[in-house]
Amino acid sequence: MSTVKASHILLMYQGSMRSTATRSMTEAQALIQQLAAQLDSGTDFAELARQHSDCPSGKKGGDLGTFGRGQMVKAFEDTAFGLAVGATSGVIETPFGYHLIRRTA
Repeated sequence: MSTVKASHILLMYQGSMRSTATRSMTEAQALIQQLAAQLDSGTDFAELARQHSDCPSGKKGGDLGTFGRGQMVKAFEDTAFGLAVGATSGVIETPFGYHLIRRTA
């Protein structure tokens, strides 16, 4: 498998890489946990991404398109490649903040 297609929700915090967020790390962590719980209870992933993601991909429901190995930071890449199609990760932390990742293909 050389590529995957995934969507994500990113919550940045003050001090995370490329962040313009004003929330603290603790606030970001609490909010991403709330979003994970909403996903577990059936809330639409794309809708949550549009409402909450700090990544520009949020406007597209979190869709990052297709990417290969070496294009994302390691923790994100390892998680995305490790998910079954249609599965959603738990909370993943990278230098950019906290993510929820859904593999779409």
